[in-house]
Amino acid sequence: MVPEGWKRASGEDIAEKITKGQSPKWQGFDYQDHGTLFVTSENVREGYLDISKPKYLPIAFNKKLKGSQLRKGDLLINIVGASIGRSCMFDLDVEHANINQAVCLFRTNPQVRSEYIIQYLQLPTTIDKLLGTQTESARPNLSLGDMRDFLFLVPPLSEQKKIAKILSTWDQTITATEHLLENSQQRKKALMQQLLTGKKRLPGFEGEWENSTLTQHCSVVTGNKDLQNKVEDGEYPFFVRSSNIERIDSYSFDGEAILIPGDGRVGEIFHYINGRFGFHQRVYKLSDFKGALGLFIYYYLKRFFKAEVIKNSVKATVDSLRMPVFTGMRIKLPSLEEQQLIIDVLSCSDKEIQAISRRLNLLRQEKKALMQQLLTGKQRVKGDAVSSTEEAVC
Repeated sequence: MVPEGWKRASGEDIAEKITKGQSPKWQGFDYQDHGTLFVTSENVREGYLDISKPKYLPIAFNKKLKGSQLRKGDLLINIVGASIGRSCMFDLDVEHANINQAVCLFRTNPQVRSEYIIQYLQLPTTIDKLLGTQTESARPNLSLGDMRDFLFLVPPLSEQKKIAKILSTWDQTITATEHLLENSQQRKKALMQQLLTGKKRLPGFEGEWENSTLTQHCSVVTGNKDLQNKVEDGEYPFFVRSSNIERIDSYSFDGEAILIPGDGRVGEIFHYINGRFGFHQRVYKLSDFKGALGLFIYYYLKRFFKAEVIKNSVKATVDSLRMPVFTGMRIKLPSLEEQQLIIDVLSCSDKEIQAISRRLNLLRQEKKALMQQLLTGKQRVKGDAVSSTEEAVC
């Protein structure tokens, strides 16, 4: 069903240009420290351009490949590899920029607003349709023909502007909340660095911290379960070799503990629990804390464990953990009273981060629901307000 006043239009109908770039190697160019900004599929994220790690080519590359030169307002769509369908707007004021062969340049004509089309490209149903047209091959891909033939649901220009304005306001709120979350996470990281090393002392505390080994303050063992023991709706948490927490019908331990996977993302995953749970045979359980509070050890390991593991390895990365890593690790501990106050400060920071994360997830969900309504015409825009409508024509 097409809403009244709307139309279905192909990419070819609404685009001034649909093309892709080329590999610099094919053209005999090498990367350099400055020059032409070279945009690849890695830079095209879900709704935004990420140039935190920019690549540059000689200006001669830009002049030679005029067809793939970028302008501010161009739409970029990944058409090759695992990120097919990911899209964003090129919103930079740069004189020289090009794309590679894995990115489609979609430049809208004056009859449509690029701000509207980029929102339409973000619709889950749009992405599903794009993925449904991909060519079956060793490496999934969309052709330029697929993009030319793809059908868009297009309202009148005035309504496009209003829809884009409403959704852009949501994007701004989401971006501001993302920055707020990032700032809170950075503040917590700085707090952990200062408080867990004694560089910053809480009021009323002084003196040296106790220098000891980790295993002087807790026991460390591995589990005796395997993935085949998991139960979909099991009664107890089951800690395995990933950040996912499975379920199980029997428990291996009842009490306060820290769980650290021994394989995979070594030094990046930590779980804290106080209760009954099961744990995998390649998961390390730290428990029976003495002279130290479990949560303090948890925060300490989250901040310093990975660096400690790498420091004692001959490689830059570590594939798995072994018991000597734990028995040999040295830690510094303040008094139990100071540990508790440090826990209180960091727990407060955690609660702030969790609250912002919940708000961010809610904003994203609400925006997605609004997109589904506005970009399909189920709700129509009057002025800058949204109203429901059932008016549609075949």
